[in-house]
Amino acid sequence: MEAVMSEEKSNGNIKLFSLNTNRPLAEKIAASINIPLSPTTISTFADGEIAITIDESVRGDEVYVIQSISDPVNSSFMQVMIMVDALRRASAGEINVVLPYYGYARADRKARPREPITAKLVANFLQIDGVDRVLTLDLHADQVQGFFNIPVDHLLGAPLLAKYFYTNDLLDNIVVVAPDHAGVSRARNFAELLKAPIAIIDNRSEDEFDPEPDSVIGDVKGKTAVIIDDMIDTADRMTVSADILKASGAKDVYAVATHAVFSGRAAESLEQSKLTKVIVTDSIAVPAEKQFDKLAVISVADLIGEAILRIHNNQPVDELFISKQNPDVKLR
Repeated sequence: MEAVMSEEKSNGNIKLFSLNTNRPLAEKIAASINIPLSPTTISTFADGEIAITIDESVRGDEVYVIQSISDPVNSSFMQVMIMVDALRRASAGEINVVLPYYGYARADRKARPREPITAKLVANFLQIDGVDRVLTLDLHADQVQGFFNIPVDHLLGAPLLAKYFYTNDLLDNIVVVAPDHAGVSRARNFAELLKAPIAIIDNRSEDEFDPEPDSVIGDVKGKTAVIIDDMIDTADRMTVSADILKASGAKDVYAVATHAVFSGRAAESLEQSKLTKVIVTDSIAVPAEKQFDKLAVISVADLIGEAILRIHNNQPVDELFISKQNPDVKLR
């Protein structure tokens, strides 16, 4: 994906800063738009308190802070808050926070009495801290955008993930599978990109996840099944879905998700599962000990980099939502 830069506007006053959770992605974003990462010193006191020093002037600059709110989630979020406070006190002109993974997004509503809406709380904290704009990728729930009273640019990873199947010639006899009824909309959008039918794992349990779904709605026999979700956390959903799809006659089963949370033994479970391949993005850095042979990682660096330049040049970001494989399809 080629970055777009207006001839009328220089990128000289853009500053990119990376915090600790996903520096490899930040370095790729910086390289994709030819803007170096600005220096920052991040340290931790013996009691766990975080100290951040910005090592160059940001007065009047358009600043982008890149950080996934991922493991360790609370420390990652506090780094963002402290960094934004430092930037505001240093007279940065505009503070944009780039969150490839928005932690706490699953707590987007009250599902039970006396339950917090933590995704809204995070939005409140960012706004109170002085953030001018948020750039994020594949929120767990679209309504999280409405928790903000500042601009939120919500990028979608589906076209990049779909490109994997085009590039590897995997479109023959393919079916896209929702791991539960709540994921049907996401599966339908991904199926439009691949020009494929959909199927659904029929999980009717009231629990968050039933380890024994009832059946598969749709035809998967002899097909390549692609399970699509926004994230893989414990991997229980993906591995059990793969089991029932194989039992229903699927030839191969691929797992596709934007965010590789990979909590606990998730990586080991995926490697030992009936999945043929697990395809994720680098929105969350996957440490070496959680990488495995079945894993394929697609970078979102060019997508985020182009979005940053479009924001800088006051150009529309929605054009990034159009699939390169099927320009007539827009993801909803």
